[in-house]
Amino acid sequence: MTDFATRFRARPRADRKVTFLADGRPAAELTHLELDRRARAVASWLTGAGLAGRPVLLLYPAGLDFLVAFLGCLYARAVAVPAPLPVPGTSRADRVDRLVEDSGARVVLTDEAHVAALGELSARTFDETAGPWEPPEVAADDIAYLQYTSGSTSRPRGVEVTHGGLAHNLELFARISGDVPVRRIGGWLPHHHDMGLVGLQLQALHAGADLVLLSPEAVVARPVRWLRAISEHRVDWTVAPDFGYAWATHRVTDEEVAGLDLSCLTMAVSGAEPIRIATLDAFARKFAPAGFRRTALNPGYGLAESTLVVTCTSRGRGPTVRSFTPASLAAGEVVPASDGDGVPLVGCGEPGGMAVRIVDPATGAEVGDGAVGEIRVAGPSLAAGYHGDPAATRATFVTGPDGRWLRTGDLGFLLDGQLYVTGRIKELIIVRGRNLYPHDIEFSAREAHPDAGTGAAFGVRDADSGEHVVLVQEMRRAARGHPGEFADAVLDAVTRQFGVPVSIVVVRSGSIRRTTSGKVRRGHMRDLFLGGGLSALHSALSPAVAAIVTDSEGNRV
Repeated sequence: MTDFATRFRARPRADRKVTFLADGRPAAELTHLELDRRARAVASWLTGAGLAGRPVLLLYPAGLDFLVAFLGCLYARAVAVPAPLPVPGTSRADRVDRLVEDSGARVVLTDEAHVAALGELSARTFDETAGPWEPPEVAADDIAYLQYTSGSTSRPRGVEVTHGGLAHNLELFARISGDVPVRRIGGWLPHHHDMGLVGLQLQALHAGADLVLLSPEAVVARPVRWLRAISEHRVDWTVAPDFGYAWATHRVTDEEVAGLDLSCLTMAVSGAEPIRIATLDAFARKFAPAGFRRTALNPGYGLAESTLVVTCTSRGRGPTVRSFTPASLAAGEVVPASDGDGVPLVGCGEPGGMAVRIVDPATGAEVGDGAVGEIRVAGPSLAAGYHGDPAATRATFVTGPDGRWLRTGDLGFLLDGQLYVTGRIKELIIVRGRNLYPHDIEFSAREAHPDAGTGAAFGVRDADSGEHVVLVQEMRRAARGHPGEFADAVLDAVTRQFGVPVSIVVVRSGSIRRTTSGKVRRGHMRDLFLGGGLSALHSALSPAVAAIVTDSEGNRV
């Protein structure tokens, strides 16, 4: 087995470069050869410090220093732990404290600008003048890094990604690209997120391609920066979650579109959350005048426990879309619907290098094509398990007569070779025997009113009457409209489509919590709702729901 780091170290190219675009400052650049030289210096320092096989926490802002440090950890066989920089007084600072405790890291690497701010973590930079270094032997099952999950449905866990799993997953990306070599990959996803790390940064190095990086904060503030980077640097591969494409469609003006040339883009991978065909179609329409082709859209499915990618649409095929009757989706056995009469779902590609099966979540028995069940995955990309949590590892990575399978916790089905994802088991809302998916409710609400922003739908249960639907819904431009009238319009649309009572809490824009990858943290929003932690513009709760909600002091309201 040739691990990724050994392969890259053997052939770094002086004619390929990594570029970081910092708004208002000159671009920072390193050739792949310069990146290798700097990474060797980091590896020499880590080896001399006796850190082979030990966790090293990496706290870096967006830029090139993180990639140098991460690659150096792989070279030295140290276990890299990518994490977001802590911001004092925020939950991110608490998260870093938890990662230090959970990972057992005793060394923290950062850049010069943050050494003083991270002094309480004994943070330091590395010595780039370190002496000669001898590469260690690396086995396929050695842990390469800990990928901490986003915590959208549970407490973050450290996924143990192996050197063999990383190498295999990068090869899967190469297959998706097809026979045409990737020339330049560009994007803005955080380097501490699996899609930003593997699908963006490491994939560029593995493919021997140029890499163009932007900071997430810069693109969230002005998404046109992402598209300008693609246009000006002739990027042919980018990755983003569904909300990234939706955000760009919403925020980029027609005048800005006129200044773009996106004809170079042949792969725009979408993943990390439920993929909406409405989002993809809107993006394709918006940027068609700039030369963007709908066939460049590549929906995919993956998760950190499989390093990243499980399935993804191949280059040039474009999205596969099928419509199914709402009743069949609710019943868990899909029935195709005529165009315009059903719920459209986007195919996430055909299983190739990883095996995929759909099983009954209760029994584990495999179900047939078109039956909704839990998605399970097997193959060389699977992680070793969860760091320091053998019980969770045994419960999630199940070994049986036919091998080792990952219980993803995701719901979906296989049909005509394509994988379709419908939701999360933990987030599924079951009302009187009907299966309701939170993202479907949220989409209906968003379409119901022009001032509707992000929503979070979840179920709450009382002992007498079972599960009830609650929707926490952001309202844009709250000062211009009446929250009560807004709530009525949203409720009318949602109840008409799904035929169940819905309780609603209207909140201001920015109130819905998200993970680092943009997923709505529905479990966290449910906890805030039940604990009286939401600042509501307007509420309309059913009596059963109102009876189980507490205020901020723990009293029933």
